[in-house]
Amino acid sequence: MTHNTRTLHPCLMGCLLAAALLLSLTVLAAEGSGKFDKTLKLEAITFHVTCANEGSLNDVTIVPAGLEDNSPITVKEADGTVSGAEVADLNKDGSPEIYVYLTSAGSGSYGSLIAYSANKKKSLSRIFLPPLADDKVNSSGYMGHDRFFIKANHLIRSFPVYKDGDSNAKSTGGTRTLKYELIPGEATWQLKLVKSSQQ
Repeated sequence: MTHNTRTLHPCLMGCLLAAALLLSLTVLAAEGSGKFDKTLKLEAITFHVTCANEGSLNDVTIVPAGLEDNSPITVKEADGTVSGAEVADLNKDGSPEIYVYLTSAGSGSYGSLIAYSANKKKSLSRIFLPPLADDKVNSSGYMGHDRFFIKANHLIRSFPVYKDGDSNAKSTGGTRTLKYELIPGEATWQLKLVKSSQQ
């Protein structure tokens, strides 16, 4: 009986260690995919961005402060989870914009954008980013894994370029970078592509 107890003890310890490791990994995964809650401020205007980041579709809420109309805006069932947000004044008109970056579920991790301008510091107006699929040249070789960021008064979108035969896990076509500027449109603000480069 004593012999059996000593034999089983290491197995029991191994099971406990494995369970502890699994619990730690689960906690880390939950923290990495948890709620997005960030407040950004520029030119006396504040944007509070929240998203539950649960599942493949999520509601994204933006609550402004400092405008004449501070009504919150909620984008229902946005595709993916919020991976980041930035505030900027790309057109240098004294009224900032809020840029919210999303990443879709699945291996593709397709990127998308929710953006609003504090239109003359009165209320939020939607900013339109043309669908990449409509651009036959720059969408060539696109399979997701986007990265959005603000640099030198431009919105930058970069992503790996896939050649025929590439797996989603490994691209061989380098990286394409698209640079956008903010311009007024007929009914809303628009992000206009001004430069495309590839390395």
